[in-house]
Amino acid sequence: MASASTTTAAVSTAKFNSCSLVTQAEAASALGETVTKGGVLGNATVEGGLACVFYGPYAPFPTTPNVAQPDSVRVVEVKGANALRWFTDYESKVIPDPIGGYGRLAFYDGNASLNILKGNCYLRIAVTPAAGPPSLTDEEHLAKVILPKL
Repeated sequence: MASASTTTAAVSTAKFNSCSLVTQAEAASALGETVTKGGVLGNATVEGGLACVFYGPYAPFPTTPNVAQPDSVRVVEVKGANALRWFTDYESKVIPDPIGGYGRLAFYDGNASLNILKGNCYLRIAVTPAAGPPSLTDEEHLAKVILPKL
């Protein structure tokens, strides 16, 4: 029987791979601790794409890339015609805090993710530390590294 990661990897060949946007070192820098080698692909139901997830040493076991978990870094990019639709859909479900410096459309969801619409790309970054509340600073740090790659 195929494992969840094998199944997810097979799906990734048909969709954009968000792991091409972030390295292990970049994720570790944002989380402030070591993270798992390579990203794990999982379904991103909020964004309609595939999430690239890195786990810190205190992530609960078992980990699952299909849902947000503590002590993790989660990066999703949706490219193309659906980017605006997924961005505005998520924006309508939270109390968005508009964020400047990323173009016309960017917001923090008040919980743990920075959401940016750049051209036909929707980028969502969530850095969730093991201890303490999430911080927009962590997401902004990683966004500055990722955005030039778009």
